[in-house]
Order: sequence, then structure tokens, then C-alpha cells
Amino acid sequence: MKKAFRKYHRIIGIIICLPLLLTVVTGMLATVVQEWPINTGISSRLMLKIHTGEIFHLQAIYPILNGVGLMGLLVTGMSMSGLFNRKKRPNTNN
Repeated sequence: MKKAFRKYHRIIGIIICLPLLLTVVTGMLATVVQEWPINTGISSRLMLKIHTGEIFHLQAIYPILNGVGLMGLLVTGMSMSGLFNRKKRPNTNN
């Protein structure tokens, strides 16, 4: 079972890597550009458009795709961790 979850975890990780990285980096950059008095030439509005998927016209489904991808990674990762394995009790009927 762990082998199947490892396979799914790898596939989901590869697919969701770029959108999540894009979301994290643009979210951090938008905050830095807005809050810090550094003239970087980057518009915080552009960063927020990329962050929300608006620039790709995916603003309606981009957060859902990110969320579903993360939930898939959490489920497969937690199942592989062994936290939910049942411990077999030793037979004490002898």
C-alpha cells in the first residue's frame, strides 16, 4: 500500500510543484514590494495578479487546484508516515 501512495505522492508533487512555488514566491514578493521601501521596479499589482492566477485567467479555479493538490500531498504523505498504522497486540492467550 505504501508503494502505491509513494507513486501517487510523487506524481502529485511533480504536478503541483510549479503552481505552489509560484503562489509562495509571488505572495512573498507582493508583501515585500508593498511593505518595504525598496524600489525594485516590480509592481505589487502584477505580483498579486500572478499570485491569484488572474494573469492566466484562472482566478476562479487556481486556489481550488492548489488546495486539492495540497490535500492530496497531505493524505498520501500522512499515510506513508506510519502514524495511522494499527499496532498488532501480542497474543496473550497462551
